[in-house]
Amino acid sequence: MTTEARKKPIPIYTTPGDWAALLVFPYIFDPVGEWIGWMSPDRNVFDVDGVFIGWLSDEPRILRKRIIEGDLIRREVPPHPGRVRPPATVPLPPMMAELPFEIIDVLDEEPERLHTTDTGEFKEDMD
Repeated sequence: MTTEARKKPIPIYTTPGDWAALLVFPYIFDPVGEWIGWMSPDRNVFDVDGVFIGWLSDEPRILRKRIIEGDLIRREVPPHPGRVRPPATVPLPPMMAELPFEIIDVLDEEPERLHTTDTGEFKEDMD
C-alpha cells in the first residue's frame, strides 16, 4: 500500500451492503467519525483497547472466525487519532461473496466489538 493510498478513506461495508465504518489507515472510524479500531499492516483489525477483532477482507469487510480458540491477540494501541469528518456519500458496495458458516461479518453480527474509547465491556461504570 503506498503512502498516498493509505491516507485515502476506504469505506468498510457489511455483508448486506451497508456502510458501517471508514478506514483511514491505520485507523477505523464509525460513520459519524468516532475512532472504533485500527488495522495492522498485515490487515488484522483491533479495537481501541488493542483486542483482536478479525481481519479486513478485499471487499472490504471485517471478518472473523465464529469460534476463536485460545486467548485473543492483544497489541499495543496506537495514539488516539481524534475524530474525522466522514464523507457525505460513499461508493456503492461491491457484490459480497457468501461467507462459510465458520466465518462471520463482525460489523453485521457483532458490531459492539468495535466500540468507541468511552464504551465497551471493559470500561468501568460511573458511580
